[in-house]
Amino acid sequence: MERLLITGAAGQLGRVMRERLAPLGRTIRLADRAPLDPPGENEECVQCDLADRGAVNELVVGCDAIVHLGGISVERPFSEILDGNILGLYNLYEAARANNKPRILFASTNHTIGYYPQGERLGPNAPYRPDGLYGVSKCFGEALARMYFEKFGQETALVRIGSCLPEPVNYRMLSTWFSHDDFVSLTEAVFRVPVLGCPVIWGASANDAGWWDNSHVSWLGWRPKDNAEVFRQKVAENTPTPQPGDSLVRYQGGAFVDDPIY
Repeated sequence: MERLLITGAAGQLGRVMRERLAPLGRTIRLADRAPLDPPGENEECVQCDLADRGAVNELVVGCDAIVHLGGISVERPFSEILDGNILGLYNLYEAARANNKPRILFASTNHTIGYYPQGERLGPNAPYRPDGLYGVSKCFGEALARMYFEKFGQETALVRIGSCLPEPVNYRMLSTWFSHDDFVSLTEAVFRVPVLGCPVIWGASANDAGWWDNSHVSWLGWRPKDNAEVFRQKVAENTPTPQPGDSLVRYQGGAFVDDPIY
């Protein structure tokens, strides 16, 4: 593609994907509210607040595809979630609608279903059970994306990211881990298929202990290759064993269910 936009490019995952997704576009436009490192040879850097509708519209002009990692990614006061994840997402979709509807990969979250018990196998149609305001905002985001698809034909991959880190660091992540390699290969598949629609996709690697079923999107041609099981011994050696009543081993959302509402 000519120009790929990555929002949230100064964040933890955004910094990784800035490098890993560079081959997907002749130009990579990087955006964040926070300052970004200076642009590389094929990069454009834009400091942009998603709550600024005019700035977001300018951000999307000329883009062929969007990886939307921007917004709030943890439990925060509602005013911050409102600006970043609700108003900001609306602004992004309005900008996309006004600029030829570039395909979007929307970073949703497993915290849309965080109150399901661990071990329960979930497909894409499981009712929402968010574990906090952050999770609620991503439920809104998925609904907004679906409406823009039904009403305007805006295609979006709703990727419910598990734990996208170099490796799992606790027992829960043996089920939720999503390797960087598997995230990259999913992104490639999302932008490669001729018709996408608006599917829910569980953002997780091929973990033996996984809880989420992606069989409904086999047509994407994406097969995660990594498996958290290879880290089980390391996790056991470096992590205290949780007590049976600990939310970390009770709920799919883990400790997020214990976060306070600010």
